[in-house]
Amino acid sequence: MSELNPTAVIATGGKQYRVKVGQKLQVEKLVGEPGNKIVFSKEAVLLVSEGEKIQVGAPFLDKATVEAKIVQHGRGDKVTIIKMRRRKTYRRKQGHRQSFTEIEITNIQAA
Repeated sequence: MSELNPTAVIATGGKQYRVKVGQKLQVEKLVGEPGNKIVFSKEAVLLVSEGEKIQVGAPFLDKATVEAKIVQHGRGDKVTIIKMRRRKTYRRKQGHRQSFTEIEITNIQAA
């Protein structure tokens, strides 16, 4: 790791995130206990930049890795889904809470 404060773009849970070392973020639920280390590599790292040096994958960077630590697991806020057809006596109400994993980025290693 250099002092240029590297950044990366990773893909997990069907979404893409721009990350830096020390950043905490909530991603779709991952397998593991709080305190465990997770390594995003091969089919997860899309881009790594260190200052002016930028490496872009096509679509992924094979030798770049992003290491993270699991901070906690949790569930997001409740979302209420309401369906209604006027004048048809049709009403449905449903709730949903999405599970997430909070991770902290510990290291970004370029190829």
